[in-house]
Amino acid sequence: MGTSLLYANSGTTNLDGIYVITSLSDLANDNSNDILYWYKSYYINFSLLILSVGFLFKVSAAPFHFWSPDVYDAIPTIVTTFVAIVAKISIFIFLLELVHYTSNSLFNFQFSWTSSLLVSSLLSLIIGTVVGLTQFRIKRLFAYSTISHVGFILLALSINSIESIQAFIFYLMQYSISNLNAFFILISIGFSLYFYINDSDEFKQLADKNNSPIQLISQMKGYFYINPVLSLSLAVTIFSFVGIPPLIGFFAKQMVLSAALDSGYVFLALVAILTSVISAVYYLNIIKQVFFDESEYKVNPELTNMNLHGNIFKKNVLNESKELTFNLDEDILTQRLTFNTSSIVLSSYLTITISILTLTILLFIFIPQEWLNMANILALIIFNP
Repeated sequence: MGTSLLYANSGTTNLDGIYVITSLSDLANDNSNDILYWYKSYYINFSLLILSVGFLFKVSAAPFHFWSPDVYDAIPTIVTTFVAIVAKISIFIFLLELVHYTSNSLFNFQFSWTSSLLVSSLLSLIIGTVVGLTQFRIKRLFAYSTISHVGFILLALSINSIESIQAFIFYLMQYSISNLNAFFILISIGFSLYFYINDSDEFKQLADKNNSPIQLISQMKGYFYINPVLSLSLAVTIFSFVGIPPLIGFFAKQMVLSAALDSGYVFLALVAILTSVISAVYYLNIIKQVFFDESEYKVNPELTNMNLHGNIFKKNVLNESKELTFNLDEDILTQRLTFNTSSIVLSSYLTITISILTLTILLFIFIPQEWLNMANILALIIFNP
């Protein structure tokens, strides 16, 4: 509907064309000038407002956030990872271009559609923080954490200055890295607990445990004593979410708050600081349970002394099409393996990915120039095409 109104009023859906028309919109109200007599400057506000509501739904910004906690929690964790990160990046980049091409017009109308982004930013910061305090399911908590982060992103987006666009791009990069690492760690924790049992009735009644092994925050109690390295990686990621220096999340929040204060958004900056402090409560609750609570897990006694056997075969090519066969009678046995459950470790794909992402979050202070230069270059490209 927003796109239809935009096209009906301006005759174009090209961003460059919309920029030209909105920049000349004051001529439409000049009685001595017949140029753009058919154009009404407030149309673009209404159409872009409707358009932005649709996109705010998709990025789960408040007050259109109500679907995301349930969806995040109900779908498999690997799918939640995609929904929480990849699905949002393209929408935020489109909103960035839309704000840049339409916010500098000579509107005679008092209200600008970008004000709705500021309102959504304020509500996202508050709702994502306050409601997150009551959560006991880990993916619902991550959903409200995402809503809080969206509040910071929308604040940087609404300001629309060189500094704020740099902050916007940098925040989007660190948000993607930190969230990706958090969900990969959550998936890895689920895999690593397959050889453990927990007698709690609460855990036994969880639905869809195969696709989402970790659903409750309490399932990670004492996990530090099971896998210290993975627990430390989770702690680094969560401290980055909180915004503790010298982690990458601190610098992202600092850039957004600096841009907000420079542009006179003092109230929103204060709300953002306050909500960041309050959100530390539910983040640190995860740290407390992982590192300081006693583990309720014990190794499955049926697997303790179990020896597993495996064979490694070399495939034979038996036909002219060079297709590999699976006929074990004719394949060549190269090695016999005997191992127990203590020999089974996480896949190298997971461990290498988590290691790289964690080190990026942790060691950003030593390599800041490359990341900041990337954000600066992207911002300059947008403002100076």
